[in-house]
Amino acid sequence: MTIRDFRADDWERVWPFWRQIVAAGETYTWDPGTSEAEARDLWTQGAGKRVLVVEDAAGEIVATAYVKPNYGGPAGDVANAGFMVDPAHGGHGYGRALAEHVLTAAKADGFRAMVFNAVVETNPAVRLWTSLGFTVLGTVPDAFDHPRHGRVGLHVMHRVL
Repeated sequence: MTIRDFRADDWERVWPFWRQIVAAGETYTWDPGTSEAEARDLWTQGAGKRVLVVEDAAGEIVATAYVKPNYGGPAGDVANAGFMVDPAHGGHGYGRALAEHVLTAAKADGFRAMVFNAVVETNPAVRLWTSLGFTVLGTVPDAFDHPRHGRVGLHVMHRVL
């Protein structure tokens, strides 16, 4: 696998699984009906945002992530990130490899910590984040209307880099 910086022409290969994941309404707080243009802006635009993709051995994009400052000014060295693995390619270690890469890159870029603001508590990725040293700082109860589990909490998770 290859992890590299996102290029503008990658979006057409990211969009199908981005749409599938968000439309499922199980892991992201974004509107399941987000348009392609809005999705591209959400994922790829913003001050200080770095976007990455994972290509498998055949050159297919199987995952993507972004890392950006979570706050500004005196707290600008705390990062935030988002991750998506194409559901058709789950279970092959792409998510873990991308997460480890992003954590290393964020530290090298001068971030001292990372925070996730809204991790759906039923998201299987919670196990990954805790295995990588993240802790749950708190949970906003019943904040997310999950299509299968009903009202569930949103975790705020943190890790020092």
